[in-house]
Amino acid sequence: MDTMRPASVRMPALLKTALLLAIVGALNWGLIGFFDWNLVDAVLGGGAREATSTASRVVYALVGLAGLTATVLLLSSRTEHHGDTAAGAPLSR
Repeated sequence: MDTMRPASVRMPALLKTALLLAIVGALNWGLIGFFDWNLVDAVLGGGAREATSTASRVVYALVGLAGLTATVLLLSSRTEHHGDTAAGAPLSR
């Protein structure tokens, strides 16, 4: 009896975890860019406020917007995936 899940089942969870971490990082950068506030430092402690250049804050803000976009894409693809599975499932008689 094999209790290990095949790699094809584990991979989506690994990809979702990696995407989630990338989104959290991007949103944190967005908070730094728009509000000069670091969520990770606020939650985990540490990190004195550092002066950042305007150019750096613009980059942080753009990455934050990309993180918001990735969040929307992740949620919409999840909804579409579940919808496609239900619609494409064969009828059992």
